[in-house]
Amino acid sequence: MSHPLPPEDSSVSASANNVVAVAIAKSKSSQNAARWAINNLLTRNSDSPALLLIHVKKQNDSSDIDSTDTNANGESYENETSKLIKTFSTYCTRKGFKQQAVVLEDNDVSKSLVQYITEKRINNIVLGVSSTGDVAKMVTESAPEFCSVYVVANDKLQSVRPATLDVENLSSPETTPPEVSVEHYKQDNDVRDDSCESPHDDKDFPEPSGAIVVAQDVTSNKLSENDEDATQPLSIKDSDAELKRLKHELKQTISMYKSACREAARAKRMVKEIHQWKQKEAPKYEQVRLAHEAALVLAKVEKVKCRAATEAAEKAKRLADIEAQRRLYAELKVKKDAAAKKRALNVLSKNDVRYRKYTLEEIEAATDKFSDSLMIGEGGYGPVYKGKLDHTAVAIKVLRSGGGAAAQGKRQYQQEIEVLSSMRHPNMVLLLGACPKYGCLVYEYMNYGSLEDRLFRKGNTPTIPWRVRFKIAAEIATGLLFLHNAKPEPLVHRDLKPANILLDRNYTCKISDVGLSRLVPAPVADNVSQYRMTAAAGTFCYIDPEYQQTGRLGVKSDVYSFGIMLLQIITARPPMGLTHQVEKAITAGAFKSILDPSVPDWPVEEALSFAKLALKCAELKKKDRPNLGSDVLPELNRLREFGKRKSSQGPVLNDMQVGEALITQ
Repeated sequence: MSHPLPPEDSSVSASANNVVAVAIAKSKSSQNAARWAINNLLTRNSDSPALLLIHVKKQNDSSDIDSTDTNANGESYENETSKLIKTFSTYCTRKGFKQQAVVLEDNDVSKSLVQYITEKRINNIVLGVSSTGDVAKMVTESAPEFCSVYVVANDKLQSVRPATLDVENLSSPETTPPEVSVEHYKQDNDVRDDSCESPHDDKDFPEPSGAIVVAQDVTSNKLSENDEDATQPLSIKDSDAELKRLKHELKQTISMYKSACREAARAKRMVKEIHQWKQKEAPKYEQVRLAHEAALVLAKVEKVKCRAATEAAEKAKRLADIEAQRRLYAELKVKKDAAAKKRALNVLSKNDVRYRKYTLEEIEAATDKFSDSLMIGEGGYGPVYKGKLDHTAVAIKVLRSGGGAAAQGKRQYQQEIEVLSSMRHPNMVLLLGACPKYGCLVYEYMNYGSLEDRLFRKGNTPTIPWRVRFKIAAEIATGLLFLHNAKPEPLVHRDLKPANILLDRNYTCKISDVGLSRLVPAPVADNVSQYRMTAAAGTFCYIDPEYQQTGRLGVKSDVYSFGIMLLQIITARPPMGLTHQVEKAITAGAFKSILDPSVPDWPVEEALSFAKLALKCAELKKKDRPNLGSDVLPELNRLREFGKRKSSQGPVLNDMQVGEALITQ
């Protein structure tokens, strides 16, 4: 049977969807639900939702049993329902809330509740948890999306399923209730507080004595107290509406069923994947377990090793401390000796008798105040002037001032003084004195200039005969060997080239410009070890490639430069690519074409021996170069003697005649 909603009562002014419905029955859970709804969802102001009490009565209670029949306690079923509603109404009135009651007749309690709140668009319903809990669960799952379902157990909220739709956005509700029998009860508002008192422990409600019923909370329509008879038959229009509703519910049910099937399939697939993953990961887990056990064993072994290493380290530390104390004592002694040596050197430096010290006035007088007309050359160190000191012709080298070159020149200046003032040799340029305050060095004057100028015939000077060239090569090797055999440590020139070989009046060559020379430890002077330098120094094309690449300096670094210079002595060609040119000419059988063409009478066989010796000296690797004292110098002395013998056999230009020609030029 379908009944329209009762007319709006003045005591309940809320809209149809601003209703809190409570499902009531003869159970303690219903009382807990009603109490929780009043305490948490209702207020005493005008905006508070209306309270609707819903009781579902089984149909067999009214159809199979006459309303005048009595139950086991002698009460009629009608009176029992009325008493139940009166008990809850009295409690609500005592709490200060007005209420309406609705009685629905149906065998399926949860279905009847869901149909009613769907038709009336009730947006809140409160349920008590029964002993089985089936009704609350089914209503929670089946309630429409615009209704919030609250499940209460022992005066506490057990679960809530919030609404996901706004009831105001839905179309207007149907005007007819579900096909159930509805009875309305109205309780007078002036009921006394003790009218329903019960000796039960719960002072709010008398103890009910009936079957388990579900309490619910929210309804979407306010009901009037004077509802019409709920047993009127449904009209055809209402039947169509009900049919549409049932179709909609069926569609929703099918959708929910498909969704549940998809979820079940997905869950089954996940279970299968988890099982496969477990089977796949099981060997890995076993490997990890075995690795962990092996790691534990290894850790124990390493722990033993660590303990032994710690003990050894402690022992080594004690020995190191003892050694450090010894070294500290030795360093202190060395510092003390060095300080004493420095003091002695300072005393000697003030009275250094190794070279004469000139004043700036003497240097200016000798060079006519550094006149450009007296400047005879200029190098990286600074300009060189010709002058006279003590009625003797001298060459004066002046340190260039300013910039980084000045700092480098100052270091070369100090090195050159140290080297040249402490040694004398016929093939080493002679240092006559210096002006330390202004960085001037005074040398003996070399009449014929540098070997480079003479080889390339600067100023159109005469050609140097091949006999003199052999003699010059032997003298350079003699002077270089003197540097390498210096005591206490060998001395490496590092900048050997024709420009640093000077020729005196007797055509004797002298090695100059030793400012870049380095003292190296004695063990380093051999063919195996080298002294490592942080930066290579020298002139491009003459620098030892291995020294330039690795920074390892040795006496054979000078041998490479000497080899390039020997090739220039017989070819009078620039150093760039000269070794390649000579090797190519020898291989092609055209060695004579590579010789200096200004010399007409070259002894080709001896010149070829000279060239091959030079190529050996210019090998890229130090280990492949010959020894200067045992291999190079003997061969050069042989060639010099060969030149002397040839000069006595015919009328050729001798050394003195060449010198006179140079002086004339």
